[in-house]
Amino acid sequence: MTPSDVVRKFWAAIAARDWAGMADLLHPDVVVEWPASGERIVGRDNVVAVNREYPEGWAIDVLTVIGTDDDVAVSEVEVPHHGLGVFRAASFWTVRDGLIVWGREYWIGVGAEEPPAWRLPYVERV
Repeated sequence: MTPSDVVRKFWAAIAARDWAGMADLLHPDVVVEWPASGERIVGRDNVVAVNREYPEGWAIDVLTVIGTDDDVAVSEVEVPHHGLGVFRAASFWTVRDGLIVWGREYWIGVGAEEPPAWRLPYVERV
């Protein structure tokens, strides 16, 4: 499998709440970083637990997965959550021997940030 294939399967397993299938795609010593909140998740069991314990009411829509010529894949997902809003994540994954060994994810609530007033004359709101 290419790194892109692994990442697509990873998101599909999470969306299906297939925690064993998700774990099968993670190296035992995987590290996932969330710089926006200053968190690092170390180890397969912890990465699975963080996803498994997230409050229900969500779905995952994979918007894109892009692979490189080496062991890196980049993904963008949208996660609508009933009651909490819509979130997006841009994620950078390193895959070796068919397992995710490292990731860095940037999560944001869609519409969570108001653009500064100085930029308004130059942009369109979406």
